This record gives sequence, C-alpha cells and structure tokens, in this order.
Amino acid sequence: MKKRVLLALALIFGTGLGAGMAAAEPIVGTWKTQPDDGSYAHVKIAPCGSAFCGVISKTFNDSGEYNSPNKGKKLVRDMKAKGGGAYEGKVWRPSNGKIYLGKAQISGSKMQLKGCVAGGLLCSKQTWTKIN
Repeated sequence: MKKRVLLALALIFGTGLGAGMAAAEPIVGTWKTQPDDGSYAHVKIAPCGSAFCGVISKTFNDSGEYNSPNKGKKLVRDMKAKGGGAYEGKVWRPSNGKIYLGKAQISGSKMQLKGCVAGGLLCSKQTWTKIN
C-alpha cells in the first residue's frame, strides 16, 4: 500500500501535475517591452504566491544596456490567469510612477499588455515579445 501511494505521488509530481504547473503558464518567462519614453526593458515574469509578477531584469536606451534605477522593481503585479491566454492584475509605469489595472492577452510569443484607468474604459497598451 505504501509503495502504491509513493508511486502515485511520483507520477503526479513527475508529470508536472503538481507544483510545476505554474511553469507551464504562457506568461512565465522573460519579455522585451516596447519602448516607453525612449527606453525599454527585459521583464522576467514568474509565479508569486497564487499569481504572477514581473520584475525588470535589464534596461536599455538608444546607447544600449544601462543601469536604470528601475532595475529590480516589480512592473507586473498580481496577474492571475483567466483562461485562454488572458490575465488580469496590475501594472506599474515607471515613467510616471503610477499603478494601473492590468490586462494581458498572450498569443504565441506576443503579449498585448494594457494599463487601464476608469474601470478599464481608458487604456494604454504595448506589445511585448517573449525572448526566453
């Protein structure tokens, strides 16, 4: 009996049906943002609690990679999967320091990310490309 339980647990976790399920989410990985005020970033999105968060890992401008004070800050916050590649949470815009209602839609290696105000009536959007 004990061997059967151990074998069942090994099968569940070994096939990715356990804790590794979050890694299968299409939002997980490193994304290149669109330029905003002349700069762009690489954002690493990973599970954080029961949601997904994205931290700025590299920053770039016209001269190449540079050491922005925004590196290491959370750009994507508390994104939760809604199904069909859709996510909802919050996004932070470094250029003005504001946090917006965030919506993301992923299709292949592209993500349409929106930051919205007024209950989602007014939105600004970007297309990000998955690089890893």
